[in-house]
Amino acid sequence: MLHLSKIEVSIGGSQILRGVDFHVPPKSVTCLMGRNGVGKTTTLKTVVGLLSATAGSIRLDGQELAGMAPEERARAGIGYVPQGREIFPHFTVEENLQIGCVARGKRADSQLDRIFQLFPILKEFLPRKGGVLSGGQQQQLAIARALLTEPKILILDEPTEGIQPNVIDQIGDTIRLLRAEGAMSILLVEQYLDFARELADNFAIMDRGAVVAAGQIGGLTEAVIQQYLVV
Repeated sequence: MLHLSKIEVSIGGSQILRGVDFHVPPKSVTCLMGRNGVGKTTTLKTVVGLLSATAGSIRLDGQELAGMAPEERARAGIGYVPQGREIFPHFTVEENLQIGCVARGKRADSQLDRIFQLFPILKEFLPRKGGVLSGGQQQQLAIARALLTEPKILILDEPTEGIQPNVIDQIGDTIRLLRAEGAMSILLVEQYLDFARELADNFAIMDRGAVVAAGQIGGLTEAVIQQYLVV
């Protein structure tokens, strides 16, 4: 599905990513983990085209993404929910959802019922401005908007950060359902260890700009956690 090979990225003259290698298999959930500042978000931004790699390859279903603009990568099948959500606060919930469909050149009408099944609160809040929603509701809106692009891979950066527990449970249930349906893969950056263990099929851990451990989630042992995740 998604393959990263020897990705290098420099920002302001400092090398941030140092030969990042990992892959996200089809129809699975992969959790990208690591302490703060090791390059996780930089990796995601490089995948979606917000940062440019100075070396390496990013392939989605065999298609090379290097050199493609972010909107081209979205059309190729990448859905992205950034850290902080970045919804349009002065647009209504409905308008935010419509933007997700514009990226694919489709109307939202035929897909909204599906979104409301996943996130029922959004149907109730359609006329409200996105900026007045709670953090958890904004996260649901951001995920819904990304799903409306019909991605091959859904990329979520810290979806539980600052979210109330009941909404974390709803987001977890949505990820489980999407995985069970098998229509897309999910790449998840997550610090909440229990959440990651419950949902992920595979993991990759970064340290100092490189992947230092990876495998099936059962291989995320206490020894690995102590070595690479405990602060």
